[in-house]
Amino acid sequence: MRDKTTTADEVAARLRSGMTLGIGGWGSRRKPMALVRAVLRSEITDLTVVSYSGPDVGMLAAAGRIRKLVTPFVTLDSIPLEPHYRAARERGAFAQAEIDEAMFLWGLRAAAHRLPFLPVRAGLGSDVMRINPGLRTVTSPYADGETFVAMPALRLDAALVHVNRADRSGNGQYLGPDPYFDDLFCAAADTAYVSCERIVDTAELATGGPPQTLLIKRHTVTGVVEAPHGAHFTSCAPDYGRDESFQRTYAGTPWPDFAARFLAGDERAYRSAVGEGT
Repeated sequence: MRDKTTTADEVAARLRSGMTLGIGGWGSRRKPMALVRAVLRSEITDLTVVSYSGPDVGMLAAAGRIRKLVTPFVTLDSIPLEPHYRAARERGAFAQAEIDEAMFLWGLRAAAHRLPFLPVRAGLGSDVMRINPGLRTVTSPYADGETFVAMPALRLDAALVHVNRADRSGNGQYLGPDPYFDDLFCAAADTAYVSCERIVDTAELATGGPPQTLLIKRHTVTGVVEAPHGAHFTSCAPDYGRDESFQRTYAGTPWPDFAARFLAGDERAYRSAVGEGT
């Protein structure tokens, strides 16, 4: 099996401005923050970002890297609304397609299965249809004749996800309570990059958890990055929880000051700054 190990900065070097970038995780939980920080260190911009959004979107939005956001929400969980996202959105820094959570899921499923759309009931009778005038409905061809939203596929040029363990060929294992659809992000993308807390032998994946934890398959993965604490300051259960103190620092610090203090150097410099700043 091919060794797909790489570094966060090498992943960023493979991305291009103008891409549609999917980012796994959920809110402020198991976000691939080491990979996001690598993107922020690069010159990549003009991104269409597809995410169950948290600080990944907040940072990219504050840094002016997003052209369009496709999302059902943007939250830090214990802080309901991501403040840096809010500031960027209020000044009209990017376009946004806000859709229902279930519609978002069905869009990923459609892309993963290489379908143009999938029918879904979510969104009917709501303002989702009004604020997204490009959405269409479809009528069942069977006797029920039911009408559904035809949720278009959320095809991705690249995806970034973070898991607890992975092997060198790209099999990924989550050990927490929820997989957060990271497997669908990988399957929906032309290229997918998985960061992990620790790279292990494939045999250790089999003994580290039940089969349903082995959700990310190597054939959907382009590169693997070993990034201990790579989800910080979001959680990566059971390895660690969300760093609430640092999240408050992030939420309460003006973006230029936060970026200068914590994002001016490489990942080693970030870890050092976090140690000094929390």
